[in-house]
Amino acid sequence: MSEEGSIGLSVAEKFLGLLIIIFGSLAAYYTYASIQVLGSFAWFFGFLSIVLIIAGFVLITAKTE
Repeated sequence: MSEEGSIGLSVAEKFLGLLIIIFGSLAAYYTYASIQVLGSFAWFFGFLSIVLIIAGFVLITAKTE
């Protein structure tokens, strides 16, 4: 019974990681596309996008026990 619960949790974790990677990639793209408008804040939003992408990869590669 606990094996079934951990399988569902593992799939949910991988799906959430994929969503976070997608949102991070979109944020990075739109940051790059609007770098003129953002001005000196572009580095901040670029950094946040990279943090999202890394967090998504960590969720995808983590093993749920």
